[in-house]
Amino acid sequence: MFLVALLLAFIAGVAMAVQGALNTGLGKIIGLLESTFVVHVIGTAVLVLLLFLLRLGRGELSRITDVPWYLYLGGVISVVILYTVQAGIAQLGAANATTAIIVGQVGTAVLLDCLGCFGLEKVPFTWFKVLGIALLAAGARLMLMK
Repeated sequence: MFLVALLLAFIAGVAMAVQGALNTGLGKIIGLLESTFVVHVIGTAVLVLLLFLLRLGRGELSRITDVPWYLYLGGVISVVILYTVQAGIAQLGAANATTAIIVGQVGTAVLLDCLGCFGLEKVPFTWFKVLGIALLAAGARLMLMK
Protein backbone atom coordinates (compact mmCIF):
# COMPACT_ATOMS: atom_id res chain seq x y z
CA MET A 1 0.00 0.00 0.00
CA PHE A 2 2.92 2.34 0.75
CA LEU A 3 4.26 1.95 -2.80
CA VAL A 4 0.84 2.71 -4.28
CA ALA A 5 0.62 5.89 -2.19
CA LEU A 6 4.14 6.83 -3.26
CA LEU A 7 3.26 6.27 -6.92
CA LEU A 8 0.10 8.37 -6.55
CA ALA A 9 2.12 11.18 -4.95
CA PHE A 10 4.63 10.97 -7.82
CA ILE A 11 1.80 11.18 -10.35
CA ALA A 12 0.47 14.23 -8.49
CA GLY A 13 3.88 15.87 -8.84
CA VAL A 14 3.98 15.15 -12.57
CA ALA A 15 0.43 16.45 -12.99
CA MET A 16 1.21 19.61 -11.02
CA ALA A 17 4.22 20.41 -13.21
CA VAL A 18 2.23 19.87 -16.40
CA GLN A 19 -0.74 21.80 -15.04
CA GLY A 20 1.49 24.72 -14.08
CA ALA A 21 2.92 24.91 -17.59
CA LEU A 22 -0.53 24.63 -19.21
CA ASN A 23 -2.04 27.26 -16.92
CA THR A 24 0.90 29.61 -17.55
CA GLY A 25 0.39 29.27 -21.30
CA LEU A 26 -3.31 30.05 -20.85
CA GLY A 27 -2.44 32.97 -18.57
CA LYS A 28 -0.11 34.49 -21.17
CA ILE A 29 -3.03 34.62 -23.59
CA ILE A 30 -5.98 35.64 -21.39
CA GLY A 31 -4.32 36.89 -18.17
CA LEU A 32 -3.27 35.22 -14.90
CA LEU A 33 -6.38 35.90 -12.83
CA GLU A 34 -8.62 35.16 -15.81
CA SER A 35 -6.93 31.83 -16.45
CA THR A 36 -7.20 30.96 -12.76
CA PHE A 37 -10.95 31.54 -13.07
CA VAL A 38 -11.25 29.47 -16.26
CA VAL A 39 -9.28 26.57 -14.76
CA HIS A 40 -11.54 26.54 -11.68
CA VAL A 41 -14.70 26.63 -13.82
CA ILE A 42 -13.45 23.69 -15.90
CA GLY A 43 -12.45 21.81 -12.75
CA THR A 44 -15.89 22.43 -11.26
CA ALA A 45 -17.56 21.11 -14.42
CA VAL A 46 -15.43 17.95 -14.31
CA LEU A 47 -16.30 17.41 -10.63
CA VAL A 48 -20.02 17.89 -11.31
CA LEU A 49 -19.73 15.21 -14.00
CA LEU A 50 -17.81 12.81 -11.72
CA LEU A 51 -19.92 13.34 -8.58
CA PHE A 52 -23.46 13.85 -9.84
CA LEU A 53 -23.66 12.31 -13.30
CA LEU A 54 -21.27 9.36 -12.95
CA ARG A 55 -21.81 9.05 -9.16
CA LEU A 56 -18.15 8.24 -8.48
CA GLY A 57 -17.99 9.91 -5.07
CA ARG A 58 -17.54 7.67 -2.04
CA GLY A 59 -18.03 10.29 0.67
CA GLU A 60 -20.98 11.98 2.31
CA LEU A 61 -21.53 15.42 0.78
CA SER A 62 -24.58 15.78 3.03
CA ARG A 63 -22.17 16.27 5.97
CA ILE A 64 -20.88 19.54 4.48
CA THR A 65 -22.35 21.52 7.39
CA ASP A 66 -20.36 19.41 9.89
CA VAL A 67 -17.03 20.71 8.59
CA PRO A 68 -15.09 23.29 10.65
CA TRP A 69 -15.00 26.64 8.82
CA TYR A 70 -11.21 26.74 8.44
CA LEU A 71 -11.17 23.54 6.37
CA TYR A 72 -12.91 25.48 3.59
CA LEU A 73 -9.86 27.73 3.24
CA GLY A 74 -8.45 25.15 0.81
CA GLY A 75 -10.70 26.70 -1.85
CA VAL A 76 -9.21 30.13 -1.25
CA ILE A 77 -5.70 28.70 -1.17
CA SER A 78 -6.40 26.91 -4.46
CA VAL A 79 -6.82 30.29 -6.14
CA VAL A 80 -3.57 31.52 -4.57
CA ILE A 81 -1.75 28.37 -5.72
CA LEU A 82 -2.92 28.52 -9.33
CA TYR A 83 -2.17 32.22 -9.64
CA THR A 84 1.27 32.13 -8.01
CA VAL A 85 2.36 28.98 -9.87
CA GLN A 86 1.54 30.70 -13.16
CA ALA A 87 3.33 33.88 -12.14
CA GLY A 88 6.38 31.92 -10.96
CA ILE A 89 6.64 29.77 -14.08
CA ALA A 90 6.17 32.78 -16.33
CA GLN A 91 9.13 34.55 -14.68
CA LEU A 92 11.44 31.65 -13.72
CA GLY A 93 10.58 28.82 -16.09
CA ALA A 94 8.95 25.51 -15.16
CA ALA A 95 11.99 23.82 -13.57
CA ASN A 96 13.11 26.75 -11.40
CA ALA A 97 9.59 27.62 -10.27
CA THR A 98 8.76 24.00 -9.51
CA THR A 99 11.96 23.63 -7.52
CA ALA A 100 11.05 26.64 -5.37
CA ILE A 101 7.51 25.30 -5.00
CA ILE A 102 8.78 21.92 -3.81
CA VAL A 103 11.11 23.49 -1.21
CA GLY A 104 8.17 25.52 0.11
CA GLN A 105 5.89 22.50 0.09
CA VAL A 106 8.27 20.19 1.91
CA GLY A 107 9.28 22.76 4.52
CA THR A 108 5.65 23.59 5.26
CA ALA A 109 4.61 19.92 5.21
CA VAL A 110 7.25 19.04 7.82
CA LEU A 111 5.90 21.81 10.06
CA LEU A 112 2.26 20.74 9.53
CA ASP A 113 3.15 17.11 10.29
CA CYS A 114 5.16 18.04 13.37
CA LEU A 115 2.31 20.14 14.78
CA GLY A 116 -0.45 17.77 13.66
CA CYS A 117 -2.33 20.64 12.01
CA PHE A 118 -5.85 20.31 10.60
CA GLY A 119 -6.40 16.82 11.98
CA LEU A 120 -3.19 15.30 10.63
CA GLU A 121 -1.51 12.67 12.73
CA LYS A 122 1.57 14.14 14.45
CA VAL A 123 4.85 13.02 12.91
CA PRO A 124 7.91 13.57 15.11
CA PHE A 125 10.43 16.18 14.01
CA THR A 126 13.91 14.73 13.47
CA TRP A 127 17.30 16.08 12.49
CA PHE A 128 17.14 13.85 9.42
CA LYS A 129 14.23 15.99 8.24
CA VAL A 130 16.32 19.12 8.78
CA LEU A 131 19.13 17.53 6.76
CA GLY A 132 16.66 16.53 4.04
CA ILE A 133 15.28 20.06 3.79
CA ALA A 134 18.82 21.49 3.75
CA LEU A 135 19.82 19.13 0.94
CA LEU A 136 16.62 19.96 -0.92
CA ALA A 137 17.38 23.68 -0.55
CA ALA A 138 20.96 23.08 -1.73
CA GLY A 139 19.60 21.21 -4.75
CA ALA A 140 17.23 24.09 -5.41
CA ARG A 141 20.17 26.49 -5.32
CA LEU A 142 21.99 24.34 -7.87
CA MET A 143 18.89 24.36 -10.10
CA LEU A 144 18.85 28.16 -10.00
CA MET A 145 22.48 28.48 -11.07
CA LYS A 146 23.12 29.34 -14.69
